[in-house]
Amino acid sequence: MATSCADAPAPAPACAGQLAKSKEQLDLASAYVSDAQYNRNVFFDTSPRAIRLYLLYNRRLPRALLYVFILLHLGLAICEEPAVWPLPPWATMLAELLCLHVFALRLLHYAKVIPPDKFWKDPKNICIIGVLALTLTDMIIYGALRAADVDSPRWSRVLRPLLLVNVTEGRQLRRAFRSIRNALPQIFSVFLLFIFSILLFSLMALKLFGKRGLKTADGAPYFSNYGDAVFDLYVLVTTANSPDVMMPAYNADSAFVIFFIVYILVNTYVFMSVFLAVVFNNYKKYLKEEVRQMVRAKRRKMARAFAVLREAGEDGEPRVGHDVWKRLVRLVQPDIGEARSELLWSVSDHARRGSVGPAAFAQLCDLLNIPVIALKSRPHPLGRLCPAFYGSTASRLLRRLVRHRAFALAYDVIIAINAVFIGLDEDDPEVAKSEWAFLALYVLEILLKLYVIEPRSFFSRHSFWNWFDAVIVAFALVATVVNAALESSGAYTSRQILDIVLILRVLRLVRVVDSVQRFRAIVNTLIRIGPAVLTFAQLILVVYYVFAVVGMELFKGQVRFFSDPDAPGRADCGNALLRGGAFARLQYCKNNFNDVLSSFVLLLELTVVNQWHVLSGGFAAVTHKSARIYFVLFHVTVVIVIINIFVAFVLEAFFLEYSLDKSDLHTELERRIEELRLGVAQEAAEDQPGDGEEEEDAKPQLLFKIASKSKPAAAVVMLFPFGRRVSCQGTGRWTLCCSACSRWTRSIGETAPATMKTWSSLTATGTFPTRPLTRLKTAFAINLDFC
Repeated sequence: MATSCADAPAPAPACAGQLAKSKEQLDLASAYVSDAQYNRNVFFDTSPRAIRLYLLYNRRLPRALLYVFILLHLGLAICEEPAVWPLPPWATMLAELLCLHVFALRLLHYAKVIPPDKFWKDPKNICIIGVLALTLTDMIIYGALRAADVDSPRWSRVLRPLLLVNVTEGRQLRRAFRSIRNALPQIFSVFLLFIFSILLFSLMALKLFGKRGLKTADGAPYFSNYGDAVFDLYVLVTTANSPDVMMPAYNADSAFVIFFIVYILVNTYVFMSVFLAVVFNNYKKYLKEEVRQMVRAKRRKMARAFAVLREAGEDGEPRVGHDVWKRLVRLVQPDIGEARSELLWSVSDHARRGSVGPAAFAQLCDLLNIPVIALKSRPHPLGRLCPAFYGSTASRLLRRLVRHRAFALAYDVIIAINAVFIGLDEDDPEVAKSEWAFLALYVLEILLKLYVIEPRSFFSRHSFWNWFDAVIVAFALVATVVNAALESSGAYTSRQILDIVLILRVLRLVRVVDSVQRFRAIVNTLIRIGPAVLTFAQLILVVYYVFAVVGMELFKGQVRFFSDPDAPGRADCGNALLRGGAFARLQYCKNNFNDVLSSFVLLLELTVVNQWHVLSGGFAAVTHKSARIYFVLFHVTVVIVIINIFVAFVLEAFFLEYSLDKSDLHTELERRIEELRLGVAQEAAEDQPGDGEEEEDAKPQLLFKIASKSKPAAAVVMLFPFGRRVSCQGTGRWTLCCSACSRWTRSIGETAPATMKTWSSLTATGTFPTRPLTRLKTAFAINLDFC
C-alpha cells in the first residue's frame, strides 16, 4: 500500500509539493469541485478574496435564509388586502422592505465574486434589479396614495415570483421554464391549428343549431351567437360540459350526435394527444442538450480544479496526491466521515499508486454525490442486561419466528382483515371492540420487532417503514385512549378526536405497500423522482401566484361566502347577478378571489377542469363576458402547456428508471460481483433485517448494498468477512479495523474501474443527467464493528 506523504520519513519532492499546497489553492479547487458537484455554472473571480466570498455565498445558512425571506415575501399576500389575516399596510410594507434589503445584499454579495462584465451581461441579475426597483417604486406610490385616501392596487405583487425564479439557487426552476420556452414554438403551431378547428366547428354549430329555437337546461338560447359557441365548444374539449352541451341538439334530432362525435374525436382525442406528443418530443430533445452542456461544464470545472492541485508524479505525468485529495474532500464536504473518505479514495486510486490522474480526479464530484451510509453493528441491549434469558432456546426460537417471512405474511392478513372492519360502522360496539384488538396486535408487532432488532438500528434514519409503523401506531393508541376517555366521561362534544382516530386507522393500511414487491418498486421510483417533481411544484406555485394576484385584482369582492345558513345573501353569493344561475345553485360561493388562499383553491379546481365553465361563467356574470379570457388563458398555460410538460417529465423519468437496469453499468457490475462470488439475493437481505444481533461466533462484517430497481434478485449485498480482530490506532467514531483495510481496498479496487468507466461513458454521451446521480441511485452501506 502506498505511504501517505504525512507519514513519510523524509519529504520526497512529490510529497513536498503536496504539503506545500496553499490554503488559497485548495479553496479555489474546492470551489471548482463544489460547482461541478452541484452543477453550478458560475464564472467567478479567482482572486483569494473573491474565492472566500464565493465559498461563503454557497454555504447552507445564507442559502436557507434567502429562501426564508423569499417565502416571507410571497407570504405577505396572506396579510395584504384582500387578506386572510389582515395587517396594517405599514406593517406589510416594512416586512417587504426588509425582504428587499436581504435580496439586495445577496445580489451585492454575488456581484463581489464574479467579474463586472459577467455580472451585467447576466439576464438574471438585470431581472432581479428591475424587480427590486419596480417594487420599491410601487411601494412609494402606494404609500403616497394611501396617505391621500386614494385606493391603489399593489401591481408589483405579480413580480414577486420572479425573485424565486432568478436567484442563483433557482437553476432547476429556470430549466423548467426553459423547457416551456423551447416547447412553445412547436406548441404554438399545433395550437393555431387547434383553434382553427374550434372556430370552424363553432361556425358549423351556429348554422346548424342557431335558428332552431333550442334552449339549454337553464332556459338560455342554444348556440345563439358565435362567441358563446366558441367558448362552449372549447369547454367541450376538456369534457367539463359533456354531455350537457350536446343534449338540446340530441333531444331535437338523434342525427346531430354525429357532429359532436366527430368534434370530440378530432379535438379532444387527436389534438390533445398531438399536444402531448409535441411536448414530449421537444422535452427529450432539449433535455439531451441540457445534459451535454452540464457534462461539459462539469468537465471544465474538474479540469480547472486538477490544474490548480496537480504535481508531477514519478512518471512525469500530472497527478494529485492522497493528502491533497483528502484535504480537498474535507473542504468540499466537511461532514464526510473517515470511512467514506477512504472508500472514495480506494475507488479513485484503484491502482493503489498513492495519487490519481486527471481522469480519476474528474470522477470526484460524482463520487461525492453517491449516498454512502455508515452503520455500526451493535449487540441487542437485552443481550447485555440479561444474556442468559436473551440467549435461551425459547428466546432464539421467538427471534427466528419474528424474522421469518411467515411473520410478515401473518400481519399482512391481519391488515386485510382490519381493512374490512374499518369499512364497517364505527358506532357498532362490536366493531369498536375489534379496533382495540387490532391496535393491540400492532403494538405487539412493534414490541416483538424491538425485541429482535437493536432499537437504534430499528429507528435508524433510513428505516422509513419502521418509523411509519411506530408513529402511526403510537398516535393511534394515544388518540383512541383519549377518545374512549372523553366518551366515557360524557365530555365528548367534538368529532375532531374521532376524525383523527379514523384517519390513523386508515393510514395503518398504507404499510401493505411495503409488503408487495411490485408496489414497493413503484413507490421507490416515485421517491427517486420526487426531488425533480418538487421543481414542477415550484413552477406551479409561480404560475398560481401570478394568476391569483391578477384574479384578486379583477374579481375580489364580487362573490362572497356566508357561513350563516340564514344570511340574506347566501342564496346568490352576495351578488344579485348570480341569482338563479348554476354558480349559486351549486353553492360555489366559497370559490372566490377574496384572498390568496381561496384563489389558490379556485385555481386548483380550474386545473382539474371539472365544472370550470360554471366557475368562469359565474365570474363572467358578475363582471363581463370578456372575463372568460382570464380563465381560458389559465387553462392554456397550466393544463395544456405545464401539465403536458410535467407528464412528459414523468414519462421520461419512469422510462429512465426502468431502462437503467439494462444498462452497461448494471450488467458489468453484476458480472463482476458474480465473478468474485460476492452476491447475495436481495430477498435474503430483506428477510434478515440488520438487527444488530450477533451470534457467539459471529465476526464483524463490511457490507455493501447496491440498490436496484428491476427484479428483486438484481439488488446485491456483498459481505466481506474480517479476518480477525486486531487493535487499531485512531479514536475516530468510524474507525476501520486494520485487518480489514487492505482487503477492503483491494476488493473495491477490483470492482470499481468497470463501474466508473461505464458511468463516464454514459455521461459523455449525455444519456442522462449526472447530478446528483439520481438516475443511478447507487448506495453503499458500510457495516462496521468498533475495533
